[in-house]
Amino acid sequence: LARLEAETGETRVEKVELAPIVEGLVEQLTPRAAEKKVQLDVTRPLATVRVSGNADRLAQVIQNLLDNAVKYTPAGGTVRVALTEAKGRATFAVADSGPGIPAEDLGRIFERFYQVDRARGRSADSRGVGLGLAIVKEIVTRHGGTIRAESVVGIGTRFVVELPGVKENADGGR
Repeated sequence: LARLEAETGETRVEKVELAPIVEGLVEQLTPRAAEKKVQLDVTRPLATVRVSGNADRLAQVIQNLLDNAVKYTPAGGTVRVALTEAKGRATFAVADSGPGIPAEDLGRIFERFYQVDRARGRSADSRGVGLGLAIVKEIVTRHGGTIRAESVVGIGTRFVVELPGVKENADGGR
């Protein structure tokens, strides 16, 4: 996180097609999900959406959210993934049928080192150090986007990332 915050203008910015990144990461995660008996449900076809940004950093956001969803979804559960475009904005959403995040914790999950109480259904072996979502939020913010989390204990959690799309040029190109 400190390295990310220290980055200045040297970060490579390009037109990034999000669908292939999402597809590739879902494909990469499928064996782990199958091993856990978690179903990955991807809305297809994924929207053809381009954003301006750093492809590696955007992949880091998507991978973190997908990893967390699979990690916190119990056997027999489902992780739903969608990528849509509307009104010049790309929206990536991932929802799980995991234990959910209590309302009192939900407002703090993007803080560094914040972790939801261990006693609330998250096993000790599946916990990190509490930096993943802080890093995700930093990357999304640097790309001019927003991230939000919605959760109901016992039902699951949904993360929604919205990023500005690449604007059309006057000649119709991107």
